[in-house]
Amino acid sequence: MSKEASSDIGLIGLAVMGQNLVLNMADHGYHVSVYNRTTTRMTAFVDRVQNEEPCSERVHGYESLEEFVASIKRPRKVILLVKTGRGTDAAIDSLLPHMEEGDIVIDGGNAHWMDTIRREKDIRARGLHFMGSGVSGGELGARFGPALMPGGSDEAWTSLQPIWEAIAAKVDPDTGKPYEDYAAGKPITEGTPCTAYLGPDGAGHYVKMVHNGIEYVDMQLICESYFLMKELLSMQPDEIAAVFHDWNQGVLDSYLIEITADILAQRDPRDASRFLVDQVLDTAGQKGTGKWTSISTLDLGIPANAMAEAVFARFLSALKVERVAASQVLKGPGVEFSGDQQEFIDLIRQALYSSKICAYAQGFSLMTEAQQEFNWQLDFGTIAKVWRGGCIIRARFLQKITDAYDNDPELANLMLDPYFRDALHDGQSAWRKVVAAAAESGIAVPAFMSALAYFDGYRSAVLPANLLQAQRDYFGAHTYERTDEERGRFFHVDWPVDGRPEIEV
Repeated sequence: MSKEASSDIGLIGLAVMGQNLVLNMADHGYHVSVYNRTTTRMTAFVDRVQNEEPCSERVHGYESLEEFVASIKRPRKVILLVKTGRGTDAAIDSLLPHMEEGDIVIDGGNAHWMDTIRREKDIRARGLHFMGSGVSGGELGARFGPALMPGGSDEAWTSLQPIWEAIAAKVDPDTGKPYEDYAAGKPITEGTPCTAYLGPDGAGHYVKMVHNGIEYVDMQLICESYFLMKELLSMQPDEIAAVFHDWNQGVLDSYLIEITADILAQRDPRDASRFLVDQVLDTAGQKGTGKWTSISTLDLGIPANAMAEAVFARFLSALKVERVAASQVLKGPGVEFSGDQQEFIDLIRQALYSSKICAYAQGFSLMTEAQQEFNWQLDFGTIAKVWRGGCIIRARFLQKITDAYDNDPELANLMLDPYFRDALHDGQSAWRKVVAAAAESGIAVPAFMSALAYFDGYRSAVLPANLLQAQRDYFGAHTYERTDEERGRFFHVDWPVDGRPEIEV
């Protein structure tokens, strides 16, 4: 272990994501220094690399932070992949005494963007740079090409950019389709990298958080589609798998649709006569980023009910014991279907695509408001490009989102783009039939229903909020605006005016 400054970059935190990102960088020719608070994990990783990986001469382990930092070329670039929150702060506190002016700390975890803003400000005051970079794609993405969403100073990005562009997922520049030859075990070097500078301080982590919020909705919509086929159409998992495989050949082509087909076709390793999905307990976990997204929509006043419903659906799933007990007490309608199965499957497909459009519209509307709140200048077409490969929500239709913002950078809402407008018009009849059938059969589809409510609410020139605001003025003197006066003028009356009015019954 040489103490010479020979490494291009360093990484702290050797859980699976950290290990895979190190191998990704080493595969692309970069020398990487590694450090872990638990030294045995570092030595075990380096030993494995030495014995199994062709890039072994480019991975260097260090037992002390001092040696680790000294081994990295200036300006030093150090990636943190440690536990978010206090774990990240502790790692920074331990690292900074060994760093020098101009060095760069990169947080690759799922940090809260406000923490990133705070850390960037504090570290910048010390003459160093701090970048918050979302990393999406899971373990496989980290190994062979994630989507990377960096935010920080321009100067720090200039230094980090060659490495980030090298290790990011790549897409075909003409079609936007990702290159995913993971099985070959070789670094992907051709194509457009799925990374770009997104803005200062917390911009990168905010965009990653919104990505995860959309991911929550996308997954919930797919699950509701599966559940309708299972409960209403009485289809077996392998039959539903075939449907998702077919859908993945069209506009719904995406990573999540692809893996759903794989999951549903998987037999139980304990008993090949049954399907594994039927043995998986119906309680879903979460790491908090979907909740952060929903809280941010409330803080910024952005209607994103589908995102919130996806989070609530996970909360509801966790009430397994209560739900089992309630199923014996609370009764709904019987589930019956007498129509054409294939026809209804196609209705679900259209409802899924329409709801998916609304979910993304909510995510991009949230980012539109956030950039005003935090003084960022987000490029939404570029964000959609970054999400085309490597990340969990990678999908064919992201190219259509890029096209939409290329055509109109000031687009108020994704649903107003001609392509998405036409898709919603074409799909809404099927969408309504699916939601109605689910309601009549007592099958919960909260993401489908909330997405449809968002569409209907957004397209309505008049909503019942006139009555709501009158109620607020009645009991709290909160004032109201009038339809026959210009906006911005507020009025109040002492209710009821001239005594309580006569009400005919």
